[in-house]
Amino acid sequence: MAKKILSQKFYDEMSKLEPRYPTKVALLLPALHAAQDETGWLPPEVLEEVAEYIGIHPAQVREVASFYTMYNLKPVGKYHLKVCTNVACSLRGAEGLVAHCEKKLDIKCGETTKDRKFTLHEEECLGACGTAPAMMLNNDYHENLDVQALDRLLDSLAK
Repeated sequence: MAKKILSQKFYDEMSKLEPRYPTKVALLLPALHAAQDETGWLPPEVLEEVAEYIGIHPAQVREVASFYTMYNLKPVGKYHLKVCTNVACSLRGAEGLVAHCEKKLDIKCGETTKDRKFTLHEEECLGACGTAPAMMLNNDYHENLDVQALDRLLDSLAK
């Protein structure tokens, strides 16, 4: 294995979590979350390091990381906006929110602003149907959104 990328803090956190899981392989999702929190995204070298720690083939780690939309396999901006566009959110204006973000940030879904501050994605479902439309900003939910609330949030982040 090449030089380690993940910090001792990552390994300490995994050591604390390990007794709570039936096998080390069961730590894969928490390990991916912790690694992404630390590095901002999951480059191939980090996936390999997680695979080595867990004791599985790197391809298995990549399969899992590429299956779930919460893992970033490409760099994202400082603020990662994930707007839910599933049925409940769509019925309450999610597509309009996506279009507003695209226009305001001058990017399309899947892109990052030139200053690397914002990345915009559509999300299949955030599980917040009762408070639609919903969006995640990094790891935080923002619900019952409308254009005005979205503008206030984006303007506060642009400072």
